[in-house]
Amino acid sequence: MEQHLEVATTPHRALRKRAWMRLAKTRSRRLFLQFGLPWGGALLVGLVAVLYAQWSNDAYELFLGWIAGRPWLAFLITPAFTVLAVFLTRRWFSGSEGSGIPQVIAALHAPPDDTLMHRLFGLRVIAGKLVVSLLGFLGGMTIGREGPTVHIGAAIMAETRRFYPYRTPRLERQLLLAGAAAGLSAAFNTPLAGIIFAIEELARDFESRTNGTMITAVVFSGLTSLALAGNYLYFGQLNVPQNFHIAFVLPVVLTAIACGLLGAAFNWALLRWEVWMPQPLQVWRAHKPLRYALVIGLAIAALGVGTGGQTWGSGYDQARHLLDGTAPLSEGYAITKWAAMVVSYMAGIPGGLFSPSLSIGAGLAQWIHAAFAWAPMPALIALCMTGYLAAVTQSPLTAFVIVMEMTNGTGMVIPMMATALLASRIANVFTPPLYEALAEKNYFPKPPAPAKPAQP
Repeated sequence: MEQHLEVATTPHRALRKRAWMRLAKTRSRRLFLQFGLPWGGALLVGLVAVLYAQWSNDAYELFLGWIAGRPWLAFLITPAFTVLAVFLTRRWFSGSEGSGIPQVIAALHAPPDDTLMHRLFGLRVIAGKLVVSLLGFLGGMTIGREGPTVHIGAAIMAETRRFYPYRTPRLERQLLLAGAAAGLSAAFNTPLAGIIFAIEELARDFESRTNGTMITAVVFSGLTSLALAGNYLYFGQLNVPQNFHIAFVLPVVLTAIACGLLGAAFNWALLRWEVWMPQPLQVWRAHKPLRYALVIGLAIAALGVGTGGQTWGSGYDQARHLLDGTAPLSEGYAITKWAAMVVSYMAGIPGGLFSPSLSIGAGLAQWIHAAFAWAPMPALIALCMTGYLAAVTQSPLTAFVIVMEMTNGTGMVIPMMATALLASRIANVFTPPLYEALAEKNYFPKPPAPAKPAQP
């Protein structure tokens, strides 16, 4: 009898064991998809952001070493790398051009398009963003790395969707927002700005479920950045008075007006290039891109040599030195850097706008200081960086939070908020928000042409 019971219970034990194993496997997979995959993706975003920052700096330093004492070499080096970058972008890496933020906005808000994710994201675009933008730094072009880091972060997180059994539009949206926020956070070491940027500029709303994924990605990418690059302030400590006189309202207002107008001019130049670009260049841009790239490279080289090298690169060094008070810039720096930034963006290669915009804002501070010599120069630099970035992006919250975090400028919160709000409103009178307008112009589906009336 006992032997019969033992034989009967053995199959039941085996069934229970298999059931527990299936349950454990299901739970493990669920935990991997819910936690392990997004955490791993965020860690990878942070790692790539730190490496990309180092590679960008090394590439730019290499360019400076090449032309040291021989500025005429820029007329060979810059056009050569510009032509190569344009060729690679158009031949193999379409979708990686520009800062990358318009691509993320298009993926989030464009009408349904089955080809959009393949065209604007993926391993091909990640490789193109890294390689071609580094060629731009090697050529001394006026581009930044922060926008491309946003695009790369979004693309890395979007790639993880392939591991999920059900790929819904909501899942893609969550991953794109999380990767973009993690990318900006790691690029500037500004976690709060990464979240605000994703909400204000990209998502345009706040979803509770997206919130958790986004914050998790920012935390893990930030931890990676801290572990590899340390806890640093992007522009160093901002030293300003604890209290400002009521008269400080005047430089705030003038800063907002100047930044708003110059930012609107920049947006107009990028969005309406068909109006101001000579017709032969427009023809070359469309049909002879390498010849067009050669002209762009020569123009960038001429600006760099003509300004004594002040317009080379992202402008981070110039802005940092001005903020530290160690190296003043020429009075025309804001305009020449503005021109170099427009020309560089017209090349159509991967490259961002954040750092050059902050540098232009720093140059504008010299104008404001000429009108209000009693105002502290570091405070005016913070105001102008905030105002110009807010005017270009028309995202005032993102602008002042970025500058506040990268300078530890908590004592300037109210003046920076006021400047950002006023500058963005002034710019909006003349032009739409740049990233949204570029997304709609370049990546949204074009409406069908109206049918021609039938001939009688």
